[in-house]
Amino acid sequence: MKVQQGAPGARILAFGHYQPSNVVTNDDLSATMETNDEWIQSRVGIKERRIAPATESEIDLAVQAGGKAVAASGLAVSDIDLVIVATCTLETQIPNAAARVATRLGIDAPGAFDVNTACSGFCYALAVANDAVRAGSATHVLVVGTEKLSQWIDWTDRATAVIFADGAGAAVVGPSDTPGIGPVVWGSAGDKSEAIMIKDRDSFLSQEGQTVFRWATTTLHPVAREICERAGVDPADLAAFVPHQANLRIIEAIARKIGAENAVIAKDIVLAGNTSAASVPLALSRMIERGEVQSGGLALLLGFGAGLTYAGQVIEIP
Repeated sequence: MKVQQGAPGARILAFGHYQPSNVVTNDDLSATMETNDEWIQSRVGIKERRIAPATESEIDLAVQAGGKAVAASGLAVSDIDLVIVATCTLETQIPNAAARVATRLGIDAPGAFDVNTACSGFCYALAVANDAVRAGSATHVLVVGTEKLSQWIDWTDRATAVIFADGAGAAVVGPSDTPGIGPVVWGSAGDKSEAIMIKDRDSFLSQEGQTVFRWATTTLHPVAREICERAGVDPADLAAFVPHQANLRIIEAIARKIGAENAVIAKDIVLAGNTSAASVPLALSRMIERGEVQSGGLALLLGFGAGLTYAGQVIEIP
């Protein structure tokens, strides 16, 4: 039996992102429920979010972000041989998102599968892409995080309606002579799985905010430090820290505890809301677009959310 050999390393070649054009402000929400701008900002840090119309699906969002990532990578669509989509908001479970996204982009007959670990999904999918390239199972991988959370939200429920939003972020992973994606650290706390859930196909998303907040602010900073340790990176040398955009208070609490005093902290949640599996690539792609981080710098990615699950890695910014 022959053993397949892959590349010595893998790295992200490019990012891409997409957000719906419809902006929903806190004042817009206060017109339909008992809330206001000060209440929302003080609790979750969000000023506005993007909400897709009924005519724009999570597949549409993924195609836009994925297409931009492939174009920015300099590759042709024919170079992509694996597509992984991280999402937890499909209206139907079959067919999967990845095969549909690939076909829409003109990618012919790639491996195609979805990952559902909710808000940590992109980091899980990125770890799989990294392993696939290094093992020789794939050469170039398109990884997309896409969510249309608005279709799973009760818009009269203040606990969730002010937080969640729609969007997509994507990355292209390819072979490299040196590693550009560090080892993944991942795990779960299944005993807290009911803290964020959709009970059944006729239900909306529900969240125990305080449970999630306590778990995130006590459990995740040691995980972030372990990610850096496994990558052989001092947190002080990070150019960026890009956690899941769950809540501004959670982001700031973790950032204070990891010793990344020189890093730019992603705070995309302020204008984008919580976009679950899309939030990490969406935030970093926007940071790159705005010139807030430079190519070659090191970024710590950390996804966490429903499950409860978490995953992260250090990457070299393309």
